[in-house]
Amino acid sequence: MRTGLLCVLLCWAAVSVAVTPPRPDVSMDALAASDRWQALLHINPGATLRDRHRSYVDDDNFFLSETGKEDPLAELLATHEALQSPGAQARCRFPARYRFLAQSLGWEQAGAFDHCAQYREWRAAVTASRAVLVFPAAYLNSPSSMFGHTLLRLDQGEDSAVWLSWAVNFGAVSTAQDNSFFYIYRGLAGGYPGRFALVPYVQKIQEYSHMENRDMWEYTLDLDQQELDWLIEHLWELKDINFDYYFFDENCSFRLLELVEVARPGSQLLTELRFAEVPVNTVRALDDRGIIRERHYRPSKAVELNNLREQLNGNQQALARRLADDPSLLTSDAFLAESASDRAIMASVAYRYLRLKYRKEERTDAVAKDSFALLTAMNQLPPVAVPETLDPEPPEKGHGTQMLAISGGQREGNQDFGELSYRLTYHDLLDNPYGFLRGAEIEGLDLTLRSTESGDAKLEDLQVVSIRSLAPRNRFIQPLSWYVDGGLERAWAGRRRLVRYLQGGAGGSWQWGNWQPYLLTSLRMENNSEFDTFVTPGAGLDAGILYRRGRWQWQAGSVGHYFTNDFYRYTSQLAVQWAVTRQHGVRASLEREGWRGDGDNEFKLQWRWYFD
Repeated sequence: MRTGLLCVLLCWAAVSVAVTPPRPDVSMDALAASDRWQALLHINPGATLRDRHRSYVDDDNFFLSETGKEDPLAELLATHEALQSPGAQARCRFPARYRFLAQSLGWEQAGAFDHCAQYREWRAAVTASRAVLVFPAAYLNSPSSMFGHTLLRLDQGEDSAVWLSWAVNFGAVSTAQDNSFFYIYRGLAGGYPGRFALVPYVQKIQEYSHMENRDMWEYTLDLDQQELDWLIEHLWELKDINFDYYFFDENCSFRLLELVEVARPGSQLLTELRFAEVPVNTVRALDDRGIIRERHYRPSKAVELNNLREQLNGNQQALARRLADDPSLLTSDAFLAESASDRAIMASVAYRYLRLKYRKEERTDAVAKDSFALLTAMNQLPPVAVPETLDPEPPEKGHGTQMLAISGGQREGNQDFGELSYRLTYHDLLDNPYGFLRGAEIEGLDLTLRSTESGDAKLEDLQVVSIRSLAPRNRFIQPLSWYVDGGLERAWAGRRRLVRYLQGGAGGSWQWGNWQPYLLTSLRMENNSEFDTFVTPGAGLDAGILYRRGRWQWQAGSVGHYFTNDFYRYTSQLAVQWAVTRQHGVRASLEREGWRGDGDNEFKLQWRWYFD
């Protein structure tokens, strides 16, 4: 009888533990509204127009309540019910949620995951005592990396090798069959799911610094061990969980801010409305809130090669280039006539060039033989130290990525006008270049309204996208320069009218001190109501020169197209900008729009304000 009664009492106790209600002194409404719970659910506080005050997560597997995406309280109650029983499988799926409830409600934490073998194995492997935000700089030849990229590195210790670290990356789940333009379209329209991935950091070093020739900036975050543990535990909860991915706002950088909010809730990283979230703004947001402790610059292999190359004169550079193709020149009179230190630099330049040139290809026996010959020569010569880049420019210290401008000017000597311009993002060739990639232009949604004395304000220009890559060529690195832009603009065809266009081209660019000339082919597709065909193609050239000195940026250039309907049009421009401060500039331009036998001249003076 006593034994039976004891069994009943034990069963009752077990049931009472399994259905323990929330503590009466704890408000579940308050917990659901807390910064930590909102961060764990990725609730949008109003940072983007989509999913306002709902979870950004677009995956039913993330929620325990049918209304969890819209209702944080319902998700909290469902989580409480699912996690409270010892041995509950939901604990293995949501360790950060369990920690939140355990700390809030006084639950036992010791042994809470003893039954979670997979999670405990993963957690033992993923350890960190430091988090570093990594910003690989802009890379225009990849649509997903035009604005740069951000990822998070988890280091095992302050002095541990980064090769042993983990990289936390968020990206679109695309396919190898997607071409660049299809990727951009789907990325703008939210056509891809996005996921977090945890991979060895060495893979990212190879991908960005070696494979894509990108400089990398590393920012150590001021997070303590408890904050890091929150972040790591939540990463397990995000395994194979889908988010919507949008190229402009809900992208890699935006998602990393959400992770930091989990580690340090209440940081206010996502409270401001964002129409575009570019990686450099992520760095600025963390820097402005004191979450960045220190900064480190890691140059790409291409930059290291260039720094070495610049130690040689023109003849020595030419000889180093020939050495890469024919290492037998190591015994030539021309090579042996140089000093030992110069020979060491030339051999190092030739060897690094070979490594860079064949970084994406399988090395042949011939390449391996040439590399070994150069490496042997380097070991017999004085050691060579790669010169450091002097005063590298931190990207977060550059101008703001949005721009507002007011202008005044005159067209054809007697028509005065005023303009108001707004650019959503990001940088053009005449903007203050500090912190930005030289010769790179990326503009998105650049709008200009013009008002004249004779009428109301009219749309003068709507540039949907403008991308221009003028990477200089030299003996060792010979990138292709290219550009593409499209939108609406006023152009001459019988009269100045609004036309729709898409144009682009490719060619070369070179660097001579502060001067950078360029020459590109140019193709244009134009929808013009004056033309007989719906879309009229044209072809021509785009040529010019850039000059940079201190705060001054100059550009002179001309682009012209001959259309298939025998119409010809060109635009020539001389423009100069003075960077008054980091966030303000004054630009003046003189432009001639010409056509067969005639043309109009225009002068404009513009004040530009940059902001985030």
